[in-house]
Amino acid sequence: MKNTQESPQLSSIRRFYQQAFRHYDKTGRIPPVSVELYPYAGINHTIRIRGGRAFVRISDVCVDMELEGQKALAFILVAKLYRKRAASVHQETYNAALRTSDIQRRAARTKKTRGRQTPLFTEGDIYDLDELFDDVNAKYFNNKIERPLLTWSSRKTYRVLGHHDATQNKIVISRSLDTPETPRYIVEYVMFHEMLHVKHPTLTINGRRYNHTPAFRADEQRFPKYHAAERWIEANVRRLKRAAKRK
Repeated sequence: MKNTQESPQLSSIRRFYQQAFRHYDKTGRIPPVSVELYPYAGINHTIRIRGGRAFVRISDVCVDMELEGQKALAFILVAKLYRKRAASVHQETYNAALRTSDIQRRAARTKKTRGRQTPLFTEGDIYDLDELFDDVNAKYFNNKIERPLLTWSSRKTYRVLGHHDATQNKIVISRSLDTPETPRYIVEYVMFHEMLHVKHPTLTINGRRYNHTPAFRADEQRFPKYHAAERWIEANVRRLKRAAKRK
């Protein structure tokens, strides 16, 4: 349920939008502004003009975002209404506010609880992901990787053959690989790569995210057919693309 009662904090935030309108609208016409927190699945914000009134919805993930960040967001959103680019200092201030640990934790939690849930299916036409995971886990991780959610992708893809979603603790393997033409070691390699993301979680250093650390890359090359697998993927990308686009 959305929060419609304006708190003292929302009152302060509303004044930032009034300031932003004064900055961008040289005619001096400042519309009444309504600000509310809204339970979006992610960090989304919207601003609309309806009946001469500005309606702002801020993701409730940012309920405790520092006021400097809120002010920067106000200037960014109002600038978009006027099809202008906000000053870079506003974008930098807003991005810095988003990088705080509290915001990041809340964003991960809401994505996990509110994000769209899709059905899971592990048994493909050719390969079974449960069996593959157990095999790869025993061969290369001494059974130390705790089983995440496993599923084939809902549609065939060719650019991304595997994906590890840390917030939902899920590994997704592209259905493009579930074919008789795909050697087993290729699917094992993609599974191995995604399991390395479990072993080597993403690092955030000075606001920058590192998914493939040096330790990750070193471990990746422990796969016995690493080079052969990379060559196979490169050689078959066009075939995978055609299959993905075929109705």
